[in-house]
Amino acid sequence: MDKKVIKGILIVALLAGLYFLNIQKQKEYENTEIQFLNVEKSLIKKIIISSANDAIELTVIDSSWVISGNDSLIIKQNVVENLLAKLYDIKKEHKVTSKEEKWGIYKVDPPSGTHLAFIGDGGNTLAYYVFGQASEYTKCYVRTDQNKEVYLLNSNIMFQLRTDPNFWGEIPKTEIIIPDTTVIE
Repeated sequence: MDKKVIKGILIVALLAGLYFLNIQKQKEYENTEIQFLNVEKSLIKKIIISSANDAIELTVIDSSWVISGNDSLIIKQNVVENLLAKLYDIKKEHKVTSKEEKWGIYKVDPPSGTHLAFIGDGGNTLAYYVFGQASEYTKCYVRTDQNKEVYLLNSNIMFQLRTDPNFWGEIPKTEIIIPDTTVIE
């Protein structure tokens, strides 16, 4: 065979091989829509949310949630359940990076991210996540503590990951009983 034909066949085979390798590599970034949170709700005994220099700890005591270290506020009705329900509904859309040096771009690096930890019995960490705001307001980024992969989530949970105790709790309402002062004749 002619050397030009052999070179042409080799180049076409090489390009086809690179094409299929590229397709295989890009499958990592496909929209897989897998569930984000995989921690059993009944195992969660404590939730810790931290951001910059602020943090809040929510703890289960006798099947009720309380704000640790704050005895003047009671947890608003269903606020923790709403957070957990939202977290169980969120799905990972696709991986955006697996390079640690790019965490700052997605705001999931330790100083700029919002941290969420689920703690179980005995102080065991069940799950630890770092969230970052996406440029699209309806979505956010997330990575797990020991994993370098950053994922885009299909919904934004950042507005519920607040460290302000007044977001989670309210001053208890007290009933004032006014004695009846009517005179019976």
